[in-house]
Amino acid sequence: MKNVVCMKWGTKFSAEYVNILASRVKKNVSGDVRFVCFTDDASGLSPLVEPLSLPEMSGLEGRPERGWRKLTLFQEKLADLRGTALFLDLDVVIVESLDPFFEAPGDFRIIEDWNLKGTNVGNSSVFRFKIGSRPDVLEYFLQNRDEVYANFRNEQAYLSWAIARKQELLFWDPTWCLSFKRHFMRRFPLGYFCEPKKRPGTKIIVFHGNPNPDCARDGWVGSLGTRAVRKTPWLAELWRE
Repeated sequence: MKNVVCMKWGTKFSAEYVNILASRVKKNVSGDVRFVCFTDDASGLSPLVEPLSLPEMSGLEGRPERGWRKLTLFQEKLADLRGTALFLDLDVVIVESLDPFFEAPGDFRIIEDWNLKGTNVGNSSVFRFKIGSRPDVLEYFLQNRDEVYANFRNEQAYLSWAIARKQELLFWDPTWCLSFKRHFMRRFPLGYFCEPKKRPGTKIIVFHGNPNPDCARDGWVGSLGTRAVRKTPWLAELWRE
């Protein structure tokens, strides 16, 4: 059984995002797949999704949303999940087979942050972890919140540091996960006239910040007019149930 997990809380993303992700996972992972969504609202989720209660995390009130809830995945007992799990953010687009993400060696792998190459900082849009093997990641955060908030801007910077402390930080092949903004969008003014580039060999396209996948699919213009994405049929084929 291959475990794929995601998280949905609040109202930033609709159930459609979860359903599309689940459908694409089922089509791009061989063998038996368990697709789990930890969520505070399971309404509208498709039968392909197994909803589980969002793990509790207090003390986030009034703080900017920077993914800290993801750290609850590192508790010693994560529902009834066993083995390893591949975590995917909701705003990623799956391009081709995810089997290599389960086959790469090591207990923990993550994207190397495109903007921080060589600094041992990952982007947690796509990471794989051994369930229950590193409860210290969550425990240290809970016991040292002020220190962590002071030293790390977001969850993924802290997570990278915590995993690297035991020399377990490994990165995916850099061609597997690419940033839509950095690697696919056209520069001004070409974005108004040309579709986003295609990058053969990419397995997952990561959307961080604006635009989101649905906006990029249908066409999008940034608030200042200096960034634009032309309506993209090839993206529409990838981001749908």
